[in-house]
Amino acid sequence: MTIAYESGVNLFDTAEVYAAGKAEVILGNIIKKKGWRAETERGLSRKHIIEGLKGSLQRMQLEYVDVVFANRPDSNTPMEEIVRAMTYVINQGMSMYWGTSRWTAMEIMATFVMRNLGLIQRVTLQSTAFQEAYSVARQFNLIPPVCEQAEYHLFQREKVEVQLPELYHKIGRCQSIIIYSVNLSECDTLLILAINMTLILLGTVGVGAMTWSPLACGIITGKYENGIPESSRAAMKSYQWLKDKIVSEDGRKQQAKLKELSHIAEKLGCTLPQLAVAWCLRNEGVSSVLLGTSNAEQLTENLGAIQVLPKMTSHVVSDIDHILGNRPYSKKDYRS
Repeated sequence: MTIAYESGVNLFDTAEVYAAGKAEVILGNIIKKKGWRAETERGLSRKHIIEGLKGSLQRMQLEYVDVVFANRPDSNTPMEEIVRAMTYVINQGMSMYWGTSRWTAMEIMATFVMRNLGLIQRVTLQSTAFQEAYSVARQFNLIPPVCEQAEYHLFQREKVEVQLPELYHKIGRCQSIIIYSVNLSECDTLLILAINMTLILLGTVGVGAMTWSPLACGIITGKYENGIPESSRAAMKSYQWLKDKIVSEDGRKQQAKLKELSHIAEKLGCTLPQLAVAWCLRNEGVSSVLLGTSNAEQLTENLGAIQVLPKMTSHVVSDIDHILGNRPYSKKDYRS
């Protein structure tokens, strides 16, 4: 068995009738003694989701977490298996909710299948993974994802400001149809509200956005204005990609824009990082902003963005948009 395991074998066949059960005892003793772990520490299979979350809870000494995320979609695992596994860990009390991370809007709802298949079979939408997850959850009366983790900062805006709002709008439209298909006579008011709403807030459809990298891996701090400091992340060999990005033509243009933005920060009495984090927070479609800091000073500075948030008026945001010149627009503006 040791030779087999070390040679990459990950399937051992046994049965209760082998040696009257002794084969299973021997197999179990060997696995326990060797401390072997199943090769399922990647992907979104039911086995990995359940065992992975159990392991995390044990290491953190917790009974449950608030949200468990499916980090990146897994094309090798059926969406139904993913959604059923997430529903299972929630029903078992290991997590309160589940969400997706780094899934494209083209992956969050696909063909939105109605709960009541007897009245309306399906509404066909653009095929996407978050869409497909939402579809499967509604089709089989399972628990859908409640949020998506997305990169969002001054230089990365398309997904959070256009793609996700469009997706939530589609989900909202389908929810209004569900209300109609279930029982129109008892839901007249709710149906009218769902149809007439031009702005589908994230809370309305129960889906939110948790954003990460508000400082773009440190680029927005301004520390790369005059090159790559030796003590910076971009100077590390494993971050060569970041260095290449900073010294590129687009990187130099970004540094020029940051220099202009620093003047706005000075007028508001804050630092450039605080302005950047407050800018993310000012988006009503953002539920949370994940901060990544390496020391207490950076954390204290970033938390100061909360005091800057009230200063983020429409005029200030407009000035920032003018400098950036990258505000994305959709065919329909669901924010107005």
